[in-house]
Amino acid sequence: MKIINLTIYLLGAVISLSCISSDQSMQSEAPEKAILIFTKTEGYRHASIPEGVAALKSLARQHDIATFHTENAAYFQTDSLAKFDAVVFLSTTGDILSEQQQQAFRSFIEKSGGFMGIHAAADTEYDWPWYGQLVGAYFESHPEIQEAAIEVTDKSHPATSFLPDRWVRTDEWYNYKDISQDITVLLQLDESSYEGGKNGANHPIAWYHAANGGRVFYTGGGHTSESYSEDLFRKHLWGGLQYVLGD
Repeated sequence: MKIINLTIYLLGAVISLSCISSDQSMQSEAPEKAILIFTKTEGYRHASIPEGVAALKSLARQHDIATFHTENAAYFQTDSLAKFDAVVFLSTTGDILSEQQQQAFRSFIEKSGGFMGIHAAADTEYDWPWYGQLVGAYFESHPEIQEAAIEVTDKSHPATSFLPDRWVRTDEWYNYKDISQDITVLLQLDESSYEGGKNGANHPIAWYHAANGGRVFYTGGGHTSESYSEDLFRKHLWGGLQYVLGD
């Protein structure tokens, strides 16, 4: 009977290990850092989300960082968020967190958690002013996808140190509203280089700041699936992750 019970126990252990979510990537037995990749949408759904998730996981794997991808807002609880060093909102849209989940997320940031927003993270939680200040701006509108020139205004940051002074690439270029005065701008769009810009001479497209105890990085790029296979854009994302992780 003891032998049978031991066999059942070992079989159950094997089954449990095989059922670990494929969305959870633990790159080593004891990775030093962990990030939560959140892609819930209640508005427009970006077709590039799968490519974005794959790119973030690949970058993390290269640097021995654990990742967990979810669209389940139930993970926004104090004990769950405590397992991560940073949270990434990848093209989230709309009202995605309940009041209780908002409180847990705010507590995570205030306890020195990192936050990285990509593209439509600025098209999220319009009725939560704290979130708007966290991201640094809200989405206002955008023209059609097209090539534009980006002026690199600060090369002291790991997300921009390797970029040319004038970075030309194709993406969907957001216009912003409620731009915070507390952000440090890294990249500015040259509105004379494309059609449809509405922010004028002050048109940030990537920035960072310290907020409520945590570190925040945002980039407006990443609408297109092709973005996540671009070498420079991937390095840009990794630099942003380095910053919010405190490296």
